[in-house]
This record gives sequence, C-alpha cells and structure tokens, in this order.
Amino acid sequence: MDPVRNPFAPGAGSRPPELAGREAILQDAQIAIQRALLGKPSRSQMLLGLRGVGKTVLLNKIELMAEAAGHVTSSIEAPEGKALSELLVPKINQALRKLSASENAKAKTHQALRALRSFASAFKLSYGDASISVDPELGVADSGDMEADLPELFVRVGEAAKAAGKAWSLLIDEVQYLRSKDLAALIVALHKVNQRDLPVLFFGAGLPQVAALSGDAKSYAERLFHYPAVGALEDEDVETAIRQPIQAEGEEIDDKAISEILAKTKGYPYFLQEWGYQCWNLAEGPRIKLEDASKAAGEATKRLDEGFFKVRFDRLTPKEREYVIAMAKLGAGPYRSSDIADALKETHQSLGPRRAQIISKGMIYSPSHGDIAFTVPLFNEYLIRNYVQKPSQA
Repeated sequence: MDPVRNPFAPGAGSRPPELAGREAILQDAQIAIQRALLGKPSRSQMLLGLRGVGKTVLLNKIELMAEAAGHVTSSIEAPEGKALSELLVPKINQALRKLSASENAKAKTHQALRALRSFASAFKLSYGDASISVDPELGVADSGDMEADLPELFVRVGEAAKAAGKAWSLLIDEVQYLRSKDLAALIVALHKVNQRDLPVLFFGAGLPQVAALSGDAKSYAERLFHYPAVGALEDEDVETAIRQPIQAEGEEIDDKAISEILAKTKGYPYFLQEWGYQCWNLAEGPRIKLEDASKAAGEATKRLDEGFFKVRFDRLTPKEREYVIAMAKLGAGPYRSSDIADALKETHQSLGPRRAQIISKGMIYSPSHGDIAFTVPLFNEYLIRNYVQKPSQA
C-alpha cells in the first residue's frame, strides 16, 4: 500500500486517526467546559494511565474543545525538577493578554496582571521575551509562599475571565513531575476558584501514582478532581481504531489480522499505531491480511525496542537497571517489593532509596502497598528480550 497515505501515526502525543474508546472522558470534559462558561461549578479532571495509552492525545483534544467553546487555554508539560511558578508566569501572562481584548475585562485584566507581576517578583522570575509592564499590587500574591500566593493569582485570573465572558482552562501534562509543594499549591488554588464560582478549569494528565500524590498533598483533592482511568482499549474499540482509518483510505483489513494485532499489542493505543503503521507498509493491498500482521511484529517490535523502550531504560543507572531487570525476571507483574529484594539478595529497606529514585523517574509505581509495577506497558517483555535472553547487553 502507498506509504504516503498511511493513516497511522506512531509518535509522542500524535493524534491517532480514530480516537476510539475515549468518548466518555471527552463527553465529561465537554460538559465541564460548557458549565464553566455558564458559571456553574464542575470538577476538574486528572487523567491517569501508563505510558503510551494516549493521555497527552486526550489532553490536546480537550484543549481544542475548550478553545472552540470560548475558553482561553494555557498548556504546560511539567519537566522534572522545574518549579511550577516558573512554568506558569509566561502562560498566565499570555492568557491575560488575550482576555484584555475584551473591553469589559480591561479593569479586571489589569488587576490580574498586577497580581502576576507581584507573584513573579516574589519568586524572582523573569518572563522571557514578554514583559509585564504594570506595577505590582502590594499585598497580593507577593508573600513568596506558593500555597498562599497561587490561590490569589488564580482568583484574579478567574475574575478577568468572568468579566470577559470567557473561562480559563489550565492543562498540565506529566503532573507526577510537579514538586509536592507545588502540587499542594495548585490544589489549594483550584479549590479557591471553585469556592468563588469562577470560570477556571484544570485538566491534568499523569501516571497512576498522581491520585495518591494529590491525596497526600491535600486530603480534599479526591473531591476536587475527577480521575478518569486511561487504559488499554476494549476489543471493539481496538477494531474501530484499526479498521476505520484503513477503510477511510479505501482499503480493507481481515478480521484475523485485527485479532493478531490485538494479541500482540494488548490493546495499548501507542502500540496499535505502531502495528497499524507497519501492517499498512507491508501489505501489497488492497487488503491487510493475517500474514501482514504477523510480519509486522518484527519491525514494530524493533522500532519500539530502539525507541519507546530504550529511551526510558537509558535513563536508569546501572543499579536501577539491575532492579528493573530483576522485576522482569519475576514475570508480568505487579511485583512484591520483598520478592525483588529476595531476587537481588538484599533487604527491602536497603533497596528503598533505589526504588524511590526509579519511581521519581516515572519508570515504576506502586499500585498498592508493598507492590511495584512498570509504568510502561510490556516493558518486562522488552527487558527479557534484550537483557535476560541476551545478558551480554545488560
């Protein structure tokens, strides 16, 4: 088949041609977006899931939905170790500039910009190429205490959005990388604008541990957020995600080929895109057959091993690699921390710092007390292929 017309797009955050199986999440987001514009309270969303399940794709889609409805949006990807204040200042400055276009919002926008100037000065932040050419508002968002200042800043932004007849949606990807004090401040700020019935929404995405991190930061977080689980697709959604893009290009795929793709990918969206991409390129057309799907496994697995999996493994130190390889040798997981300690002939306590460091890098998480699991689907199989069956590469 013509590779130029290949409908599949395996890539970080690349939107698949058919966003199957996520209708409920998007509908809930749309309702929240519309309610915010009407001044009605609605819970913000925190999308939780493993790597490669499409959280970033959903976050991007929700941002487009919010913009289409009349929201001003600010989108951030949280890097490891960077302060939330540093990430927010240029984004909020940009949002307020957009809101200031409304004649009704000029006074409130000016107040919000003054609060932002106070906030930036308190945290000694610069604004890149954009300057905040207003005087700071003394006594507002200027204490240097993130948990005290961020709520005051969010209230000012929410008031400006309300005056403009709009809403402000903040979207943050990789929430698990936020520092605990910053996550706590964000939760307090969102709680404050909810109490004031201001048109401010938050949509976040992160690894499964974010729910526990949010609860640890503030106990009321479970009532503030809705936590949709983003996981592998159901069988019928896998069929839709594969068949519809192919048919949209005037081609077909056999049922057995779809079954083979499902078996190999376990329904994980990123892997579906990779398998679909390879199947299309291998098939002579006009129909993708079982043998095409079987042949696709070799190239798809190779590309995943050299990219998706390897990038993550390379971030680990030799001792951390030893830990995750020991996990993989125990099977599919989840794994008992005590079993990993036994395999490494060390104590559970001595491995604690190493385990915590791997968690902080987003490679593993604790689905329940005493258990550990990989955040990357099928990562155990990658390790077995490359570092157990071929130990010389370890």
